[in-house]
Amino acid sequence: MLSIAHCATGAFLATKLQNPLLFVPITLGSHYVEDWIKHWDVGTGLSHGLRKRSTAFLLELIDLAVAGGVVFALYPLRFPLTWSSIIPYVGAFVALIPDFLEAPRNFLKWEPWFLKPFNAFHHHIHRSIPNMWVGLAPQVLVLLFIFFAK
Repeated sequence: MLSIAHCATGAFLATKLQNPLLFVPITLGSHYVEDWIKHWDVGTGLSHGLRKRSTAFLLELIDLAVAGGVVFALYPLRFPLTWSSIIPYVGAFVALIPDFLEAPRNFLKWEPWFLKPFNAFHHHIHRSIPNMWVGLAPQVLVLLFIFFAK
């Protein structure tokens, strides 16, 4: 899925659960559940040579910027900074950890040995499809649910 859906989900779960002992594992799990749903993302076609790494990297930077904007729009930062004011951002970051672990392999063709089991599991779960519109539909539904349920 796009980082937008993962970040919004992580922020939503963190604000609802509050306790990091609860939301960290559940948010990490949600990443894999969302990636198991057939979807389109900026890396679709990368492993089969249908998309250049440089293009996927640029699209990912845009995706991350929009994801940050979405989380900020849904959960505006409040000052003074307290745990409750930053918890959505912690949840959003945690939701992206599986993708952060995979980034060196995807963009630099470098995979440290200790990341291989995590990345193999992520790759096994991940189900991207080439049809962008069909692949974006479940992500739009996730964002709509979060918008109305928050």
